[in-house]
Amino acid sequence: MERNIMQDLIQWKDMTANRMPLVLYGVRQVGKTYILQELGDRFFGNMIYVNFERMNVVAEYFQGELSPDRIIRLLEEYFGQKIVPGRTLIIFDEIQACERALTSLKYFCEEAPEYHIAAAGSLLGVAINREKYSFPVGKVIMKTLYPLRFDEFLRAVGKAYFIDLILEHFAGMAAMPADIHQEILEWYYRYLYIGGMPAVINEYLNRESLVNVPEVQGLILNSYTADMAKYTTDSESTRIKNAYGSMPAQLAKENKKFQYKLIRKGATAGIFGDSIAWLVFSGVVLRCDRVSRGNVPLIAFRDVSAFKLYLSDVGLLSAFSGITPEGIIRHELSELYRGSLTENYVAQTLVSGGYELYYWTSDSPPAEVDFVIQKKGCVVPIEVKSGENVRSKSLKHFSNMYMPEKIIRLSEKNFGTEGNIDAVPLYAAFCI
Repeated sequence: MERNIMQDLIQWKDMTANRMPLVLYGVRQVGKTYILQELGDRFFGNMIYVNFERMNVVAEYFQGELSPDRIIRLLEEYFGQKIVPGRTLIIFDEIQACERALTSLKYFCEEAPEYHIAAAGSLLGVAINREKYSFPVGKVIMKTLYPLRFDEFLRAVGKAYFIDLILEHFAGMAAMPADIHQEILEWYYRYLYIGGMPAVINEYLNRESLVNVPEVQGLILNSYTADMAKYTTDSESTRIKNAYGSMPAQLAKENKKFQYKLIRKGATAGIFGDSIAWLVFSGVVLRCDRVSRGNVPLIAFRDVSAFKLYLSDVGLLSAFSGITPEGIIRHELSELYRGSLTENYVAQTLVSGGYELYYWTSDSPPAEVDFVIQKKGCVVPIEVKSGENVRSKSLKHFSNMYMPEKIIRLSEKNFGTEGNIDAVPLYAAFCI
């Protein structure tokens, strides 16, 4: 599968001065290992692949001196290959399982920048937020791999020609031909069910059927639950699983603000705050904080006590919730939960585009804007509608208060403009 991040990886490969090791974040099974090995296959003469969860002998090499020359020599002896600067890609996979390997990246940056070192870890975000880890801040280039965005999904299913068409119509806000608009919407509905996890998309492509999609999604969800037990204490694991298990109920509400009481009776931030942090740092969920004002910089008006959580992949949310493809494709879902899937889709699309997630609310009068982003020094409110009903008093209230230059309304309606409002089809969210 062609991933958008490959262009970033190629730029890193081609750096000739001050190259730093690359650290690739991402939730488990999002394709980190695959994309790094593809980089090696396409652009390097050979690869050295180390998985620290499986290769205990290699992990022990890092218990001694962290001199790059010593480590390179030991790796050459173990793998029986010559490591040639500029021609060999060294991959440190599941690096969170070897703290000293993570620390060694600092010395490769300072003493041996001629080597191409790429590290990846499914729970790296969790690991570096624990005190015992010494993360090489400022000594690595950090990238995050997310589930396939809708444009990447179109490419994977052989519909890449739609991407340029969508970009063209987004640039001019010109209506898409009605038949093509409807056809792309049909693929968008499939995406809500399949999502962007590579293994799930491969299952769909190999069988040309949605029948076995939930089975593969279930295996991924189970692997997340297994990590909660494997990398935490029993009591921590129980709290994390309880918070995680509340996700469908959290998103099934009209008000999507996270409520601890939906985890269990008597739940509080004091009890479950660390559990939620674990889910966020692992990449399993995405956090969207409330802002009290629609002014730049948004982070200055962040209210950490009020937030929403979304799953990292909308397809996994569909599986988690037991939704059938008919429910999405034939519009058999309740309007409320269809709206939840749609919001989740937009959240993961914005995050993969590099945006911090915020939403805005007002008490008087009661109003809420689903997402507020900061783009090129301006605040852009984004209203999300799962269907074609686009009326919104909240958006009008926000506009009257903060006078944004541009407003984006995502819905199933075609491209168009209404004053300073850009009407954008949901399938074109990646263009933002």
